[in-house]
Amino acid sequence: MSVHPPVAGRGAFRTPDGPSDAELSLCVHCGFCLSYCPTYLELGQEPDSPRGRLQLMKALAEERVQPTPRVLQHFDRCLQCRACETACPSLVPYGRLMEATRADLFQQGTMLTGRRRRLWRLVMRGVFPHPRRLRALGSALWLVQRSGLQGLARRTGLLARIAPPLARLDALAPDLRRPFFRPADVRRYGTRGVPRATAAMLTGCVMPLSHPETHHATARTLARNGVRVTAPAGQVCCGALHAHGGDVETARALARRNIDEFSGGEEAPDAIIVNAAGCGSHMKEYGHLLRDDPDYAARADDFADRVRDVSEYLLAIGFEAPAGALERSVTYQDSCHLVHAQRVKDAPRALLRSIPGLDLREMRTPDRCCGSAGLYSILQGKLSGAILRDKMADVAQTEADQVCSANPGCLLQLDAGVRLYVTTDGAPMRGAHVIDLLDESYRAAEGDDYARADR
Repeated sequence: MSVHPPVAGRGAFRTPDGPSDAELSLCVHCGFCLSYCPTYLELGQEPDSPRGRLQLMKALAEERVQPTPRVLQHFDRCLQCRACETACPSLVPYGRLMEATRADLFQQGTMLTGRRRRLWRLVMRGVFPHPRRLRALGSALWLVQRSGLQGLARRTGLLARIAPPLARLDALAPDLRRPFFRPADVRRYGTRGVPRATAAMLTGCVMPLSHPETHHATARTLARNGVRVTAPAGQVCCGALHAHGGDVETARALARRNIDEFSGGEEAPDAIIVNAAGCGSHMKEYGHLLRDDPDYAARADDFADRVRDVSEYLLAIGFEAPAGALERSVTYQDSCHLVHAQRVKDAPRALLRSIPGLDLREMRTPDRCCGSAGLYSILQGKLSGAILRDKMADVAQTEADQVCSANPGCLLQLDAGVRLYVTTDGAPMRGAHVIDLLDESYRAAEGDDYARADR
């Protein structure tokens, strides 16, 4: 991991990727962000609020404090949910500032040290950017699940006693006993008649393994609504987890690869469709990520301009309401990076309300983070669990049959929350992506092959 040369006059920040003084100065300490911040609400400490963390960034820039473990702990506790951006009257780009702070300290070797740095190099650089290696890891977990060992460990509580961090990881593990999704799978689905638009679909890194049915539902639904769907075979992880963790070099390398893949070969798609809110948010910011790259800056801006969440896109093109009735109640958890970062709030609800028989029941705080936040639920297990407990109490008070969201990390976290905190009389509540429910409604009325075609 390379270390950049120092940059003069920036205090503890030593690289060009550090936070902007001008953007830091936008905060006027009004405190509107406090009641929106999950970590402040849970811990009640000023340094664990957006306002407090911005003050720490300024203090680092002015060398009034040093990046000690105690200071870095407050940055580590941030979910980067960006709810504070929705609340902020001064439009402080908090998410960008947090990523810049972590990027600078990561490159200096301060943000991650020792075992955590070696683990990052092994997993985040050695596995996530490489689809084949990730599939191999998924296949190993599939064997564990198929053998019954995972179920045994959960029933006996053995893993929780001998290795609590692994138990937290296991609690979030998806059911991988389904065929993994591959980009070529989109060829199964074709439009009826002449396509009215073309869209390239991000398949991502984990989601083809964890939620293959959601990718199939996305491709089917788009095709059903007249969109010709493609998925570049050479695409890779979007880089969101790397950018959030400070590994901006890897994030940029992945962004360049995706820009090349999505613009090569066939004609440029009208839109780049994403069904994972965290990925979509990050890809919409590729222009900022590559702003200083003379070969990619303009291409990154063009790429980012075409990125759309699937619910946002369907609403924009005028989707056809499904006819199949789903007689159940659902509650919707706003994915943080959809509602706060992308400012997409109404589109998922419009899709849900279009489904006959579906009763949408709102939580008291649907836009408060569930505690997933990428790797946060693993690295900050105790705090993530406390935030999840509060979220599940909000879910339970709706008395809905099902909880849905628009991001795979949220769904894994909510499924874990259902197992831990929600008691049901009948079948356990099952999490679902918004697009899963829309697809289910189409299939209920038109059959399983409603968007299947040879092409």
